[in-house]
Amino acid sequence: MTELSAPRTATHDVTNQAPPLAPYDSSQDAALIEALRREGGGWAEDDVRRVGRLAGGEEAQRWAQDANTFTPVLKTVDRYGNRIDEVEFHPAWHNLMRVSVAEGGAGATWAENKPGGHVARAATGLVWQHTEAGHGCPITMTYAVIPALRHEPALAAVYEPLLTSRVYDPGLRIPTEKRGLLAGMGMTEKQGGSDVRTNTTVAVPHGDHYLLTGHKWFTSAPMCDLFLVLAQAPGGLSCFLVPRILPDGTRNTFRIVRLKDKLGDRSNASSEPEFDNTVAWLVGGEGNGVKTIIDMVNFTRLDCVIGSAGLMRKTLVEAGHHARHRAAFGANLIDQPLMRNVLADLALESEAATTLGMRLAGAADRSMHGDEAETSFRRIANAVGKYWVTKRTPAFTAEALECLGGNGYVEESGMPRHYRQAPLNSVWEGSGNVNALDVLRALGREPDTAEAFLGELTLAAGANQHLDAAVGRIQRDLMASAADPTGAQLLARRLVESMALALQGSLLVRHAPEAVADAFCASRLGGDWGHAFGTLPASADVAAILDRALPA
Repeated sequence: MTELSAPRTATHDVTNQAPPLAPYDSSQDAALIEALRREGGGWAEDDVRRVGRLAGGEEAQRWAQDANTFTPVLKTVDRYGNRIDEVEFHPAWHNLMRVSVAEGGAGATWAENKPGGHVARAATGLVWQHTEAGHGCPITMTYAVIPALRHEPALAAVYEPLLTSRVYDPGLRIPTEKRGLLAGMGMTEKQGGSDVRTNTTVAVPHGDHYLLTGHKWFTSAPMCDLFLVLAQAPGGLSCFLVPRILPDGTRNTFRIVRLKDKLGDRSNASSEPEFDNTVAWLVGGEGNGVKTIIDMVNFTRLDCVIGSAGLMRKTLVEAGHHARHRAAFGANLIDQPLMRNVLADLALESEAATTLGMRLAGAADRSMHGDEAETSFRRIANAVGKYWVTKRTPAFTAEALECLGGNGYVEESGMPRHYRQAPLNSVWEGSGNVNALDVLRALGREPDTAEAFLGELTLAAGANQHLDAAVGRIQRDLMASAADPTGAQLLARRLVESMALALQGSLLVRHAPEAVADAFCASRLGGDWGHAFGTLPASADVAAILDRALPA
């Protein structure tokens, strides 16, 4: 008998799909490397490039995926019923944390006190951001806690050497017996959010310390060793240091009610802790809570800009990689005019965000070394940059995802994770309204901030007509704002948006290639632009922009 069989056909040949991006080098970013050198951190270039290769490697990319797949688990009690309030993380989280701390992402910059140190840290963060964003929360808070803690020199003397360590030492133990510490903060409560003056957590003096009773609404990374917490003391809203483990080895009362079920940032545990006669030490004097904690917030806001710029760059690289390898309608996507317009438009936005973030890091560095003009500029530019860059990130990430089509909507691509992460920084450390109003407050109370900001803009005077016109409008708007403070609140977002775009335009005109600066100013400042990415004018040198943004 003859054996019958159906003819063989190819039903699952994989063609016309982009290969995996990893391994790649996330430091292949001309705008970033140029800014690193320009802002005083060029001495760290070799390290930044090394971390960039590590970030784009297959192992680190797998850590990023695993840390978000196997999310933190809350353990309120041990097997015997003893309260422990601990959070368990996947090993991938610890791997990410270990690298971040070792590479100076936490507090090391403060101990080393090297000119350009904050710039080098920002550049390292931008390339390491290509892994995953969630673990950056405790890294940022540990970095930012140092200037606030220095309001209480005795406490700083004990804890700062460990907060500035390059050793990641997880687990709850007596802080002074560990090789390195992490810090968090607990500011907001359910009834007030950003309006921290409505906080109801109470601090009662008790010998050389205080006892706290109350509840916090968002306290991220509850496995940190120390927390700065706001509470109402007899003298008003005050800042306190709360350790998880007390010096005698007993557990401080830090009851975790639940972990937040968040849109994104899922690798990171955000919690609601309750305090019940929780031991705390005063930082900065009674009634000075906001004044003390704002030193921490200024640096966490800087990292909001850096984190958002890093996420933009990561998703741009993913979109460009896909477009290079995917063909449709007879040509690779990267060669099709409309897709080139989209990618070039995204590239402009990414470079503007990176350049601004690095300029803010440079201002932080110079102000820490006594430059008063940079301190005034930083005071207002931090809030301006935080408002605008974090606002642009969700729309940017959505457009980058769309470049992958249906592939981008599938979890395996990683793009949905980036898209969910994108809105976080616009909420964290004050929403858009809080930051816009903070700009108005600075303009009203500290006139030198406006002078410093306008001085930065006018460094590019005469180089681009669209920029010159925008600066003129801002000067008029600032005068109108001063004359009508109430009306200024209604238009605060318009003012801050225009300030951010003009600042980015000034930086690009001075430091970026002509093709980048001209296209940015024509589209963002000159009005020759639509309402979506991919609407650059015909005058834009798309080829030059893409060659710079997407190296081979």
